[in-house]
Amino acid sequence: MSITITGAAGFLGQRLANVLARRGERVVMCDLVEPAAVPANGTFIQGDLEATLDAAITADTKAVVHLAAVVSSGAELDFDLGYGVNVAGLTKLLERCRSAPARPPTVLFTSSLAVFGATPFATDESPTTPASSYGTQKAIGELLVNDYSRKGFIDGRTLRLPTISVRPGAPNKAASGFASGILREPLSGVRAMCPLDPSSVLWLASPDSAVRALVHGLYVDGDAFGDYRCVNAPGISVSIDDMLASLERHGGDRSLVDFVPDPHVAAIVGSWPSHFDVSKATAMGFPAADDIDAAVASHVERELLGVVG
Repeated sequence: MSITITGAAGFLGQRLANVLARRGERVVMCDLVEPAAVPANGTFIQGDLEATLDAAITADTKAVVHLAAVVSSGAELDFDLGYGVNVAGLTKLLERCRSAPARPPTVLFTSSLAVFGATPFATDESPTTPASSYGTQKAIGELLVNDYSRKGFIDGRTLRLPTISVRPGAPNKAASGFASGILREPLSGVRAMCPLDPSSVLWLASPDSAVRALVHGLYVDGDAFGDYRCVNAPGISVSIDDMLASLERHGGDRSLVDFVPDPHVAAIVGSWPSHFDVSKATAMGFPAADDIDAAVASHVERELLGVVG
């Protein structure tokens, strides 16, 4: 039996594939672009999601981790693309899982804090009132996964992930991309721009924290989610000023960060909660998130020092 990962060429997909492979799982990685590496005994399928679904989800598929998405700013700027990938693409994936000849597969969907809209604090029971197309698309995705699970078509579960920092590699189109850039770039001696005030508070998770949450969400008993199969994944509330203090503690120069207000980014990121109640996740056994120093140290070790682990 195998586990399919969509959006597998992204940094979370690649890390997750490696972790699952070390657990003895056979991984099928799917993406438009080729990942940096495919684990031993793993498989890579390249192409558009809709065109590759028949090959990606078969009678041998026991679980699907759906990471493929158009991110926040990209979904806001290209309405049709966002709905085409984030809603229509997910629906086609769920339909493929529904028609799978084996038992209903586990489907782990990654949602976002963007589903909550402009509220400073969110619990698992907070209403979803998104203030962006991306948040709306993720909220729709949550409902779809829950309904397909309710009908017995899949064993569905959804994780609302915090903003991930520090993301490795080049910047992407996420409105929250600066949350990685203001740490990643100065650590490499490169200037970075921050569109928000230093006192602004963000809800963050390190890549390691996010992967731990994904693994736990994949293997935990689906009934533990309750009637609505969705949970706020663990994270930390941290100000930009505290992030820059951590940058300095790890050898970075905070003077390389330029504060340049960006109303577009502020409108999107400012509509996301900065504090969360994750008591449901804690009760379900999800691991606690790394603090900001652990997140920065992990990035330095992996990306700058080449330490693998």
